[in-house]
Amino acid sequence: MKRRDFLAGAGVGALGFPFIASCSQAAAPEAAPQGARIARLAIYPAIGVSRVGGSPQFFLAPEIPGLPPTPEGGDFKDGEQLIKKQAQRFRIYAFDDQGRVIGEINADNSDSINWTVHVANTKAAWYGFNNPLDEGEVAPGLPGQKRNPYFVSDAQREEMLVIDGGATTISGQNATSDAMEGLFYNRAEKPVKLGHLQTDDKGRLLVIPPDGVSESPVNAGITSFADNNGWHDDWCDGPVSATVTIPGYGEMEADGAWIACVGPNFAPEIPPVSTLYDVIQNMNVDAGWAERPAQVYFRRDIYPTLQRLGLMKWITEAALLRQGWLVDIGDFTDPAYIARLADPGPGALPARMAVFEQIRNPYNESDTAYLEERLKMPYMMGHGVNYDGSPLQWFQLPKLQYDLLADWAAGNFVNDWPDDPGSDIQSIEDLPVSLQPGALTEAALEPCSGGAFHPGVELTYYLRHPPMYAKHYDADAEPFRLARGDRPSLIQNVGRLLTPEKALEGGNGETAPIGPQMPGDLTRWMGLPWQCDAFSCQSVLMQENFPTATWWPALLPIDVLPEEYYAQLQRADLSPDQRVQFFNSRVAWSRDVAGIGYHANASYWDGITNMITLWQRMGFVVRQPGVTDPDAPAQLREDMFVEMGRSNMEMMFDWTPSQGVLPEN
Repeated sequence: MKRRDFLAGAGVGALGFPFIASCSQAAAPEAAPQGARIARLAIYPAIGVSRVGGSPQFFLAPEIPGLPPTPEGGDFKDGEQLIKKQAQRFRIYAFDDQGRVIGEINADNSDSINWTVHVANTKAAWYGFNNPLDEGEVAPGLPGQKRNPYFVSDAQREEMLVIDGGATTISGQNATSDAMEGLFYNRAEKPVKLGHLQTDDKGRLLVIPPDGVSESPVNAGITSFADNNGWHDDWCDGPVSATVTIPGYGEMEADGAWIACVGPNFAPEIPPVSTLYDVIQNMNVDAGWAERPAQVYFRRDIYPTLQRLGLMKWITEAALLRQGWLVDIGDFTDPAYIARLADPGPGALPARMAVFEQIRNPYNESDTAYLEERLKMPYMMGHGVNYDGSPLQWFQLPKLQYDLLADWAAGNFVNDWPDDPGSDIQSIEDLPVSLQPGALTEAALEPCSGGAFHPGVELTYYLRHPPMYAKHYDADAEPFRLARGDRPSLIQNVGRLLTPEKALEGGNGETAPIGPQMPGDLTRWMGLPWQCDAFSCQSVLMQENFPTATWWPALLPIDVLPEEYYAQLQRADLSPDQRVQFFNSRVAWSRDVAGIGYHANASYWDGITNMITLWQRMGFVVRQPGVTDPDAPAQLREDMFVEMGRSNMEMMFDWTPSQGVLPEN
């Protein structure tokens, strides 16, 4: 992507429907003048995301907004049965006294960088999940009881249920730390590993996540999608700190960041329609911490949403068959259709409005909104699924994202649709230095799901509340930087029930959980163990079951084009109709997880239990080239997204989940 395209709002990749490197900052920050003095340092991304995997191999998390991660060799799996880890890299930037970016601080221009990371897993010591606690009367929050309630005292719960990795330090170049680990059920003979730290050749920090292991030391059964007593997993989170010694300045503390180690992204090149970045930026604008874009640009503000809606056809049949109920909507992966939608003139107004009117309106909270907004885009379940008839039963975009689309539909935008398909931005260093810090944070959060938060894929609804952030307490703090708590314990006991009031205001002498954070506080709200929620939130059969509603297809695919069908559609000996039939067919991504063959019970409970063992055998939906033979139908010639690397679902091994990874066949 050309640098000028990035600054304007976007660039293009190699597909007929381009991938976009973009930066959503409404106004690019200034670069400091030559020779400016350093006033402060800060770590980026402000919130980083690592993803678990059983392989010792890893790839780096995205650092350019709009561009997916690129593991070496292009494979997200190590063989058939092990998933590569996604490691988050952290960098330090210097700013002058006017907040202008001076540049990156690394081993080349500092005497030393000492990193400290403190992660923990406190899921088993937290409260159970029923639904979000912040939706008010539209979808009232249901209180949650403590997980593992038979451990009564705070001291006992901390000793038995908190997996504390402790503060781990690292410095230098190309260094590796010992494993970050803690105990569950106080089993010193079997510590739970929470990952480890490395530095690169410039002294930057890499947080390598754990293996994705879930286990019950008491062989407890699985009874819930989110709350299983007697179980632990190895998701974790916590603060990232750095002390830097710079010639002429001495020792300086950098503004801290946060790391969350969560589950894999099984469709890493297909972003969610609304991202975690969209959700937090929506809150930033509402809180007055960021400005709404004064001018809407098609490539920066509109095309990403349309592109994501278009790519959903590769991961959910409801999107593939969208024309069945949205007859006026075209194909968002068709360059000619996108060019038409990029035209702000009155001639394109009907086409723009046809799209906008079929995007679910987050402002509609009427008694009839459930029906009025049902068959709209994206066809996904929402935060308020517990309540039949609630408008929040269906997924809604953040209001800022919707408002920008409203401006676009009305023609109030700049048509900057790309006229140059170059792609010279490959790394963060290719960007102007003033854009680099913000781009790192956006790139880390953009692949993460922005809902529905039930509880969610990586993190959940608390991130849309200002008290979670340092800027709520300090006007000089940056947006996106989490506030750090100072509790004496990683246990937070707000009473026998976690209610909406206690979540937002605190109770039992404790501060509000939706407030300053301690190690383990972000991931504790998520499903335990994580694999059960990942499997349970697939398609949802409703009373009106055409189309079939889905949860989080961009990270946990629903309906996919399997590798076997991809091989068949390339066969020149098949008729064009037969090849197209394979191309248009989909199968369930979660097929066979609930059991296969004559021995299968094929029940919901079998499925969420088996996923604890089988998750690394699941396929990844990745881009593959179209067919090249001259007789192939036209629709087979474009790149397509195919489920690759799926392996045998038979559990014919002497195997228990505590082994962490499956043996090779």
